[in-house]
Amino acid sequence: MTSPFLPDALCFLDGSYGPVKDARISPLDRGFIFGDGVYEVLPAYGGRIFRFDEHMARLERSLQELRIPNPHTREQWLAIARRLIADRQAAGAANQLVYLQVTRGVAVRDHVMPDGLVPTVFALASEMKQPGAGQRAEGVVCVTADDFRWRKAHIKSTSLLGSVLARQISADVGATETVMFRDGFLSEAASSNVWVVKNGAVLGTPRDELVLEGIRYGLIESICRDEGIPFELRRVAREEVFAADELLLSSATKEVLPVTRLDGRPVGSGRPGPVGARLHAAYQRAIAAQSI
Repeated sequence: MTSPFLPDALCFLDGSYGPVKDARISPLDRGFIFGDGVYEVLPAYGGRIFRFDEHMARLERSLQELRIPNPHTREQWLAIARRLIADRQAAGAANQLVYLQVTRGVAVRDHVMPDGLVPTVFALASEMKQPGAGQRAEGVVCVTADDFRWRKAHIKSTSLLGSVLARQISADVGATETVMFRDGFLSEAASSNVWVVKNGAVLGTPRDELVLEGIRYGLIESICRDEGIPFELRRVAREEVFAADELLLSSATKEVLPVTRLDGRPVGSGRPGPVGARLHAAYQRAIAAQSI
């Protein structure tokens, strides 16, 4: 029986295109059994993919970490993404997200990684749901939690139960995101990176195994350099987060989004601030200049 939640869209599965409602994988696929796979999400604006090479570099890093061979060249990935984007554009979706997933493949269940498997490849484009004008103008509400996830957060793995549970903490109280702390220091949010603005400077957590380095890491760093905004990556204490002048989320869908209340307390003045506004404006210029 077909699930009513499945979209009526074209997907790519193991070399073939077809309706996603008809796509099938083996129940012994290691992605299904173990979450043994990685994924990537490409934002596309008006049919043009934003920072494609940076997304491909992260996909390649994740695959290397899991010792899964990359089944496609960048040119092949680009062709797959463009085919799916064209299908959704024809259905009326202007801005889209292209989801790419690679698992180790199909094998008899065993924790040891088998050699010689053919990776399972799945891809699907869907409409990008972005924050509304009201959220950008007023900012959003977030809550905090301890970061209870594993210590290899730098891998964009399909094993996302920790992030699912973290995001549900905020969903249960009507908040936009769950900002997490590990041993008293900022890590990231359930599905976003987090940035602290203090005295005009942008602070973020280091590039290490405790956070997933969002594609916006390099982008925000370059924007700050171009805009003359001080930028630093270091351990950021919980107290510094609550004392921030501005607090920002970044992700493919959120772009740069201001947080104006955290655990019921106002962030800074309780209104979106000037640094976040400058970053968001520069982000829009980058979309126009860096999409293919």
